[in-house]
Amino acid sequence: MNLDNLFNRLWNDYIAQNPSAGKIHDLFVNEGEKVVNDHIAFRTIDRPEVDVDVLALPFLSRGYEAKGEYYFKEKHLYAKHFERRGDNQSPRIFISQLILSECSPFIQTTLNTAYEKAQLMSNNPDELIFSGSVFTPLSYQIFRNLSEESEYAAWFYVFGYRANHFTISINALKKYDDIFKVNDFLKRNGFVLNSSGGEVKGTRSDLLQQSSTLADTINVKFLEGSYEVPCCYYEFAQRFYESNRQLYNGFVAKSADKIFESTNFHKNK
Repeated sequence: MNLDNLFNRLWNDYIAQNPSAGKIHDLFVNEGEKVVNDHIAFRTIDRPEVDVDVLALPFLSRGYEAKGEYYFKEKHLYAKHFERRGDNQSPRIFISQLILSECSPFIQTTLNTAYEKAQLMSNNPDELIFSGSVFTPLSYQIFRNLSEESEYAAWFYVFGYRANHFTISINALKKYDDIFKVNDFLKRNGFVLNSSGGEVKGTRSDLLQQSSTLADTINVKFLEGSYEVPCCYYEFAQRFYESNRQLYNGFVAKSADKIFESTNFHKNK
């Protein structure tokens, strides 16, 4: 599978789970805009079979290399981002993982026990990023209990390995060439933005400004019945130039911390 086919498969799976993203993409295209993807994000846990470095393998084998590292103390997360060597057209890859040792015994037991029973696909990294949840059958009560302590853990329990979000590069837009125009356009068309920490995360001095929709809710079958829970969201990123006249390619932890909350169950319900 070449890189374009990999991204197309990720995109098709993503919009199947998040129909709003397809609608937003088409809205910009109908405005005459070229939609360029700034980055794609994934979530995992820090078990060695499936940690950040394992999830990165499909991209590392296709010319990507590790760049920045990020810590999110309150959410007990660690992340890396990856860029393709000599290629400023391919999207960045952002992969985060839950640090289990910093979580409660409940989260550790729940996720580790489920993993021990699961048929993992880490022996085929190309397929792992498409494999969805390994925690089956799903329990709505476990999901609710996880979300009380870690919305990240709850989301990962239900949705697992898939693109958590794609990101429109505002730098590639013509008519909607700043984040405030993008946000106004989205709200005029009926989309709800993640307002945690403000609709715009970051400042020009941070060299990166971001916003995102709240995640679509989808119907998921649990042992206790079917319930609507938040799945994926769409992000928007505007990057600025550093003093060396190079476009900033990294991420800002304090902003990403709030972007994570786009999938919060309690915020979306």
